[in-house]
Amino acid sequence: MLAMLIAISLGIQIIVGLFLILVVLLHSGKGGGLSDMFGGGAGLSGGTSIEKTLDRITIVTAILFGLNTFFLTWKWT
Repeated sequence: MLAMLIAISLGIQIIVGLFLILVVLLHSGKGGGLSDMFGGGAGLSGGTSIEKTLDRITIVTAILFGLNTFFLTWKWT
């Protein structure tokens, strides 16, 4: 039972880790990013909304990644 729980948690960890990498890469650097991809951030009315949503998704994904890491560390030893 414990081995199966650890295996499921490892699968979740891999998926969440890859998604976290993708979401972080979508963030804007210095003057670029997701909002500039669709015609410039200044001219796009929803540009800041997109970035705020992306920030929230990144925070939730990072928290999930951290909690799953703590769970795996606790159960693995």
